[in-house]
Amino acid sequence: SGHMSATPSTADETALKYTNTGWMFHTVAAIAVLFVAASSVPTPLYVVYQQEWGFSTAIITIVFAVYVFFLLASLLIVGGLSDYVGRRPVLIASLILQGGALILFLTAQNVLILVVARAVQGTATGAAVTALAATLVDLSSRRAGLANAVNPLVGLASGSLVSGLLVEYAPAPTHLVFVLLLTAFALAGVLVRLLPETAVRQPGAIASLQPSIGVPKNARMVVLRICPLLAASWALCGLYLSLGPSLLERLFALRSHILGGLIVTLLCGLGSLSAATAFRIPPERIVVPAGTMLAGGTLITLGGLASNIAIAAAMGTAVAGVGFGTAALACFGILGKIAGPEVRGELMAVAYMISYLAFSVPSVVAGVVATRINLQLVAEVYGIAVVVFSIVAIGAWQANYLRGLR
Repeated sequence: SGHMSATPSTADETALKYTNTGWMFHTVAAIAVLFVAASSVPTPLYVVYQQEWGFSTAIITIVFAVYVFFLLASLLIVGGLSDYVGRRPVLIASLILQGGALILFLTAQNVLILVVARAVQGTATGAAVTALAATLVDLSSRRAGLANAVNPLVGLASGSLVSGLLVEYAPAPTHLVFVLLLTAFALAGVLVRLLPETAVRQPGAIASLQPSIGVPKNARMVVLRICPLLAASWALCGLYLSLGPSLLERLFALRSHILGGLIVTLLCGLGSLSAATAFRIPPERIVVPAGTMLAGGTLITLGGLASNIAIAAAMGTAVAGVGFGTAALACFGILGKIAGPEVRGELMAVAYMISYLAFSVPSVVAGVVATRINLQLVAEVYGIAVVVFSIVAIGAWQANYLRGLR
């Protein structure tokens, strides 16, 4: 099935034989998008489940938190595994797990099964995203920066939008979308079987399972410097995904499953477009403009919320979206430049850890706090924190840049 022998010489020759990596690269990127889309599909459905089974909003944040907890555990434990056993075995295992999760969603009769399905889905996604990200760097380290930045954004945007449309217009909303996803993942499984192995197997697979966040010495400063920007951008995304629809309803009296999906699409869709546009610019030059747009856009959105002007909130979201996309591009581009082949899986795991922690922890806290306090106040405090983090990120980058730490 196209496994490479472990001797470096043949591995290098095999790597050179991938003349036509175009279709492979696009296939792997598409599967990465599919995994993220599948994870955001349940978001608009929670309201439907809530009506059917009657549970509190706090339960929704728990379902969300369970997914992220298992995703992070999976990143910690198997994040670097594909560096040892190869990318394909990790991918095939994740696809099988994801299939299991989708079958659980299809047959769910109560919240407990939803929680289990989200746990399985988180485990599968954590294993898959790092193996897929590392495969993209294997195939083309130059284009991987863009793909790894944009894949989660495209997945989040398309998953929540398609799901919102289906909930609004299609029959059997809690079933149809999972049947469609199962079909898509079955196809992905066939495609992964056709892909060649891009990693050289090396001993140490079992030792790599010990949860460790390893950042190679030469990469530590860089990772520390991009940390605040990654955190600020993903924290903003988490706010939109978890509380966005509730804010629309509460503040602007806009009640629609599609609008809830649309604001996520506005943020993430513009994010992907702007990352694609800025792709030719060296990533280290994008950090400051990205941080500025993130801070500026968030401030405009906060102004819109405070003055109750929906169009201002939408414009702010658009500006923040551009900041979000370019921030992701900058961070993943910089990491792709410094990641050696033997630590790619591990470094991508670190980047996704930071992203997902920032994406989940603040929004879960906000969701829990919002049941006690005014939702608008929670959103404002959250937004100001994003602005502060963005400014810290710009400062950290500039300070080191001026000191000549390139």
